[in-house]
Amino acid sequence: MEPRKAEITRNTKETRINIKLDLDSSEKPEINTGLPFFDHILYSMSFHGGFFLRVDASGDIEVDPHHLVEDTGLVLGDAFKSAAEKGEALVRFGHAIIPMDDSLAEATIDACGRPFLVYRAEYPQENAGTFYVFLLKEFLKAFSDRAGLNLHLECRYGENSHHMAEALFKSMGKALGQAYKQASNGEVLSTKGTLSK
Repeated sequence: MEPRKAEITRNTKETRINIKLDLDSSEKPEINTGLPFFDHILYSMSFHGGFFLRVDASGDIEVDPHHLVEDTGLVLGDAFKSAAEKGEALVRFGHAIIPMDDSLAEATIDACGRPFLVYRAEYPQENAGTFYVFLLKEFLKAFSDRAGLNLHLECRYGENSHHMAEALFKSMGKALGQAYKQASNGEVLSTKGTLSK
């Protein structure tokens, strides 16, 4: 069986992004986007998901981090899709609820090839560090679209935007780790017999 790895590069006039993903390696993540809080939550997602992720990203963040954040989501989604296609059938579903101090976040995932994002989070502060938390929706939409994920994320409550976003990404990592495990019997977990049509 081919290793479930992917390396994807995207270069535009606005951003330059290289992502390496290994779904079956628990090696420590390596994240460098030039946006410290974004690095922090991507690291947490990968670490708690139990998969290796390396992100090298740069771009016109002096204009607005939006391009870099969204494009990172696009490339990460492509990497998940590519790596998963190299293995057997997936467990497909993942779910996790993670607390962090004052906050509680939940992630539910169906790696079914049909993208849909439900994202509910009301942040009390508009920034975590210098990072605008409204940018997270741009990342998540790009990621779910390109990976083909039905992704439901909710921060149920919280008083600190940093804690809320971090709990959300930890829960997403745990759910991704579950959903992208290979099914023990190797069979596609769908009554249709396929997830590709």
